[in-house]
Amino acid sequence: MSTLEEHVDIGAPVDKTWDCLHRVDSIPQYVAGVREAHLEGKRTHLDLEAGGRTRELDLEITDRTTEKVMSWQTTGGPDLAGSVSLLPIDREHTRVQARFEYDPGTIKDDFGGPKGFAQAAAIERGLRSDLQQFKTLVEHER
Repeated sequence: MSTLEEHVDIGAPVDKTWDCLHRVDSIPQYVAGVREAHLEGKRTHLDLEAGGRTRELDLEITDRTTEKVMSWQTTGGPDLAGSVSLLPIDREHTRVQARFEYDPGTIKDDFGGPKGFAQAAAIERGLRSDLQQFKTLVEHER
């Protein structure tokens, strides 16, 4: 498994950022390729387009509310996992740290795209862009 970590500082309190993170229907607004997201029982269902292919993924999400950490794992399909941690900088600012765990072969087989260093660079750019979109979403709702 490969692991990628990125972070972004958001001009919003940690509780507001946490609430925005948990609005499943807003995921397509900040995660590239996700066309639709909704809850199905305790799982989050994503319809997405990646590598010119449409896919459906189900995620099992767990929270450590007091620590403001949300972890996720795919159920079925490609084995992907990650977490998002919120750390208060001060009363009006939050650091969002995202961690993404993936198998490079799985990404290539299930989603297409480049291999090796080019794949890692594309995933890094995508995660960074998603975090910037999340920042825009949260700060716009102030």
